[in-house]
Amino acid sequence: MYLASFAHRDELFDIVERCLCDRLEENDFLKLTQILICDGFVLGESLKSAGKLLIEMTHGASFIENRIYTKGELRDVMCACSNSANARVEELTQWYKSDPDFFYRETPINGTICFDAENRLLGIYRIKRPRRIAEKANRYIANWILGRVLELAAGMAAQRASFHGIQLEQLITPKDQMEQEFISAEKTVAHAFKDGAIQLDKAAMTIRDVGGIKIVGGPECLERLESRLSDLPNFRIVEKEYFDGDYRAVSLILEFQWDSEQVCRRYMESERWATYLNRGIPENELNKGLEPFMEGAARTIFIEVVLATFPDVVESEFGKSIHEERIIRQRQNNTYKGYIPINVEFLMEYLFAVGFSPQIRIKRLPIKLWGRYLPDTLISEIRELYHIPEFDIIY
Repeated sequence: MYLASFAHRDELFDIVERCLCDRLEENDFLKLTQILICDGFVLGESLKSAGKLLIEMTHGASFIENRIYTKGELRDVMCACSNSANARVEELTQWYKSDPDFFYRETPINGTICFDAENRLLGIYRIKRPRRIAEKANRYIANWILGRVLELAAGMAAQRASFHGIQLEQLITPKDQMEQEFISAEKTVAHAFKDGAIQLDKAAMTIRDVGGIKIVGGPECLERLESRLSDLPNFRIVEKEYFDGDYRAVSLILEFQWDSEQVCRRYMESERWATYLNRGIPENELNKGLEPFMEGAARTIFIEVVLATFPDVVESEFGKSIHEERIIRQRQNNTYKGYIPINVEFLMEYLFAVGFSPQIRIKRLPIKLWGRYLPDTLISEIRELYHIPEFDIIY
């Protein structure tokens, strides 16, 4: 899990790698908690400053910001805003108004909407929630592990072909033998983690869109912004992707040089430290400022900027490319369904749960990559982090 939107992404990656190998160091969860506090605040403030600059460049005007916590709030705003609407927008918003509960209204979102004095939606910025980060990290890690498993299984098949003196493509393998070789390869990879004999591929596990800004406008102003980005000293375009079809937009991955002095000042001015008092770190450490947590922080972070017209944004929230259904498809289309990806998912969720909990010391990891567990185990362990008792019918 290499979260490029985090300033301590390398240190976090090392902690995750040790977690997967069950080789945690004494202060790993204290460091994890500090990273989530520090980097979460850095990312939030950086999105505000980057969003303000880019939205004002696009529309040439100041704007109003409102925090939102559910997708229902966002969709209500989109139905009430005064952006130019075509027939398709009218159709979708009327459908939503007639049956709002059909549109995943309670989906949580950590976001801010931006609109002008004429109530036109100009942009949205958001930070992915821990559950979504854990899901995406699980897909990336599990797919990489699957690649190692398939390589080993292919090596077993190649050895058998060589033994019989034939080419690999001539080898006919019964289905049950293929399954046994896959299981054997899976166990080999799992125990390579257990023995600390494996290193994760950082490039294959990079997530660059933990922090994102969506800018809404007409094609001309979006093209103008895209062309001017290269002239901004604090931004560097590192990746560009065009989406067409049901979901239409331009996605830019930007490397952004954040202002550490401004971020540290905002932390104290806003007294944000008070919101972190239940994270296991003493108050007299939190209220000293972010500077003690800054050691080793990268001076740039990566954010996603999506450029889209208002009709395309409406389509992505109400229509054929509705965001929640894309998430459901991603969950259903995972090709690797063995016990290892389940354990990776559980471990990622547990890591975030510890980082947000009052605990900064954990004696043991309750989930090992090479073990087998039910979801009940994860739920029980997370409840314990927050000192929430189990409820049984009979005691």
